Amino acid sequence: MSQVFEPYSLAGTTLANRIVMAPMTRSRAEAESRTPTELTALYYGQRASAGLIVTEGTQPSATGQGYPATPGIHTDGQVAAWRRVTEEVHAKGGVIFLQLMHTGRIGHPSLTGLTPVAPSAVKAAGQVFTGEGPQDFVEPRALTGEEIEETIADFAGAARRAIEAGFDGVEIHGANGYLVHQFLAPGSNLRTDAWGGGPEGRIRFAVEVAKAVAGAIGPERVGFRISPGNPFNDIAETDPADLEATYTALVGALAPLGLAYLHQMEAPGVRDLLLRLRKQWPGTFVLNPFTDGAPTGPESLKLVEDGTADLLAFGALFLANPDLPARLRAGGPFNTPDVASFYGGDAHGYTDYPALDA
Repeated sequence: MSQVFEPYSLAGTTLANRIVMAPMTRSRAEAESRTPTELTALYYGQRASAGLIVTEGTQPSATGQGYPATPGIHTDGQVAAWRRVTEEVHAKGGVIFLQLMHTGRIGHPSLTGLTPVAPSAVKAAGQVFTGEGPQDFVEPRALTGEEIEETIADFAGAARRAIEAGFDGVEIHGANGYLVHQFLAPGSNLRTDAWGGGPEGRIRFAVEVAKAVAGAIGPERVGFRISPGNPFNDIAETDPADLEATYTALVGALAPLGLAYLHQMEAPGVRDLLLRLRKQWPGTFVLNPFTDGAPTGPESLKLVEDGTADLLAFGALFLANPDLPARLRAGGPFNTPDVASFYGGDAHGYTDYPALDA
């Protein structure tokens, strides 16, 4: 498995290895200011041996927040707080991208005082956790054409702020049922204007966000995450022909932009499509593989060796093992993730997982 642990050039940035810390929501930002804390800096600094860290989803605007205590990147205070994080990671030799995540219809007015927005006024089934406990999703307000353009500008502005905060780049979250994914999916995008309809219209928002962000900070600093066929957050992409047409068109439109990477979170049953998209993509391909309810583990390293992916993203296992690359190289042992402390709380289950040399 030596190739996994060798340096890798990502759009001109040298990574120490091909292991990526996947973006994971932790809900530990300051509740009022939505700023990361000193614990956040410690948390990411502990994991700086990753070839690449992609942070938790971070809202590009106030209306983009969908969960309690998630951080933003749309105020000067948030930029200053994130700078402490990037300085900590860079001091330890790491590379860190900020994930830009607008949750769209996934949210609740009690979190922000605002009605969630979406491509269409289609309510998601299910509930969201709020300060008052779990509450049903509400019907979102459909974005106007002008508001779509403003939202694209929010992404670009957030990307500029991320670079100001010291990040090496950003990842656009186009997966997991959030706003960009809502535009891509036919069940949540019922528009009949230029932002909807068939695959070419439904990919337009994703492509325009990518172009705007790349134009703001340079394409070599931009990654893009997708999850074709992922039903999370009540996304319905059940027609195989439409799914393939949509994502083939999306990847085809993103490919000429020269982005740093394409990051796929694999849903069940889409490996054949994944391989076609991987072949279609001209640059670095990052994979968070489907592992059927278990954390991505050392058995997935072969996906780099056989060329399925260039970089391999680890989620829960990286959460519980701050020195994951060293543990993977050694073959373990691995700390067990504490699911009860994934979202919210203090240092427990956040910064207190031991390293091998502890």
